[in-house]
Amino acid sequence: MIAAMVLSWLLVLTPAEKPEIVEALSSAGANRAELERALKESTPEERPGMEFLIANMPESDRKVLKSDYLLENTRLAYRARRETPWGKSIPAELFLNDVLPYAHVDETRDPWRKEFFDLCMPMVKDCKTPEEAARKLNAELFGKLKVKYSTKRRAPNQSAKETLETGLASCTGLSIVLADACRAVCIPARLVGTPLWANKRGNHTWVEVWDKDWHFTGACEQDPQGLDRGWFVGDAAQAKRDVFEHAIYAASFKRSKVWFPMVWAMRDHQVPGENVTDRYAKKPVAPEGTVRLLVRVVDASGKRIARPVVVTPAKDGARKKQDTSRGETNDLNDIAGFDLPRDIEVEISVEGVKKTVRTSAKDKEQLVEIRLGA
Repeated sequence: MIAAMVLSWLLVLTPAEKPEIVEALSSAGANRAELERALKESTPEERPGMEFLIANMPESDRKVLKSDYLLENTRLAYRARRETPWGKSIPAELFLNDVLPYAHVDETRDPWRKEFFDLCMPMVKDCKTPEEAARKLNAELFGKLKVKYSTKRRAPNQSAKETLETGLASCTGLSIVLADACRAVCIPARLVGTPLWANKRGNHTWVEVWDKDWHFTGACEQDPQGLDRGWFVGDAAQAKRDVFEHAIYAASFKRSKVWFPMVWAMRDHQVPGENVTDRYAKKPVAPEGTVRLLVRVVDASGKRIARPVVVTPAKDGARKKQDTSRGETNDLNDIAGFDLPRDIEVEISVEGVKKTVRTSAKDKEQLVEIRLGA
């Protein structure tokens, strides 16, 4: 009886009277009037979304975000839901948490949605599914925006606007651009990453998009064969769910007991997250009894360059393997790799430069650098 009375009371509350909204408004300080206006001016369709944003946004956002910013973001998100073939099929909880939010991590809160809505809706007009649209955006968007990966980016957590100003971004910056573009056309999208690969070669961030389930892709790394592919699959396969620094996390907007680790601000726990390691750690790893030989090719100045690489076992020349080294526009951890038997002698050849090495007898990976023009 009491429970029924409480439920009835909650159903008739105005947004400003709901407990989670009362709490949010009370922490907004001088910005409270802006949030109240955003709630008041939301349409009946948009109001659940505005309530969700205000209830879950970081306290720092409650104190500064203006009503015009929130209203434009929300109205365009709902418009994309109405105007895309897949929009109405997106579950409400995914729309609220992975389409509607204006940010992914702690990037600058720039008003990106209108620019990406205008740019990306025409790009995906002939697409029928979220997956098809996400693949098209990843294949075409970065070339159109003239944006590429670079270690010379200003900051790892750049907003899309900040990335467009220089055309350079980290894996996180590129992922924010792609995820923003996806959200602009009502594709649920979120940042995913690990603080440190289990092989300790560094960290990485990529994107998951939803089409009946979550699927992953590297930003600015579209694979012609589709989603759930990428150079980091082998690294992700070694992730460890119960080891914080080697686990894989998805960023979220809704409050959670888990937090998304930001390697540029590891003490900042403001971004909610979800441990999604299990989905990646089940991927196959290198065959038993082999070592992953990684070959990086650099020029005389030490910059990475893309060149054909041939690896030939000394005692079985017929089983040579070929790949192409990665240049400066590839992620630092994206390195040409060869699965080889342990403890054998091989010759590495790059443009006439040859180097003989013995594969490791115990390590899972082995890195060799070839310098050209020295």
